Amino acid sequence: MDTQKVEALWTHLHWLNVLAEQGSYTAAATRLGVSKAAMSQRIAELERVAGVALVQRTTRSVRFTEAGRQLVEQTRAQFEHIAASFASVREMADVVRGTVRVTAPVAFARQQLVPRLAQFARANPEVRVQVDLSDRLTSIATEGFDLAIRHSAQVPETHVAWKLCDTRSVIVATPAYLKRRGTPQAPADLPAHDCLFYPRMPGSAVWSFEKTGRRADPVRANVAVNGPVSANNSEALRDAALEHLGIALLPDFSAQTALQARKLVLVLPAWRPVGAFAPELHVLRPYGAHVPRAVTRFTEFLRESFAGGFPLE
Repeated sequence: MDTQKVEALWTHLHWLNVLAEQGSYTAAATRLGVSKAAMSQRIAELERVAGVALVQRTTRSVRFTEAGRQLVEQTRAQFEHIAASFASVREMADVVRGTVRVTAPVAFARQQLVPRLAQFARANPEVRVQVDLSDRLTSIATEGFDLAIRHSAQVPETHVAWKLCDTRSVIVATPAYLKRRGTPQAPADLPAHDCLFYPRMPGSAVWSFEKTGRRADPVRANVAVNGPVSANNSEALRDAALEHLGIALLPDFSAQTALQARKLVLVLPAWRPVGAFAPELHVLRPYGAHVPRAVTRFTEFLRESFAGGFPLE
């Protein structure tokens, strides 16, 4: 095959690589910003010139033939090198520009991340930030994210990770609820109250506490709680507490604003809830030889912005 014919297929080969990465014609077309029909046509043209089937189509996904897998494996590194080289050239400019795709937990993103984006945007007008709000632990590389914020005790060893800050869990309620129902003095008082909890299993929940005093070993307490509302989102639990529906167990970043405004108050401040929510926030990215300056800049912004944690007063 002459050189001109091979050069005419470079775009086709790139699209084949994107199809392998995304796993479906629809996802690949969305990633490339083209129609599904155009995507299918390019792959068909490539198969016609190659003289062999490269992709086996199914109703929900695609399966590559041996020839297709071999072609993707032998060309993927070259396309990655081209992308990295072009990114390096673009970054020779003084202005940091580009798009950063970040995925973050829903409650944290709504309450803490999004309110900070205006500050970043003003300082970096050529950087676009795309935020995916999801509590699902997505595969960063597979789904095309540059960064992920994780509320977790551990991070995968397959990624580069930085700790943003420590977090803690708190028990809160409105002053009106406590005036009506009384203020618990110990965890053992909680079963007599309406409690708002994260439903990790059907039925009631168990809240665990530690209290550190003069003794070396902390005092521990486990209590079964129940109440009128449970939700798998800390923002929803906070809002239910603000409606005077009961006592809520929340991560500090969900309770912070309402506590600072005195709309909520701490309950059982001498007892530390344990095991409910993770104790740390991290930002992580996939390993890669080349990291776009926009991604580095946004990572630095996150580390600086959240270094102080979430003070409650």
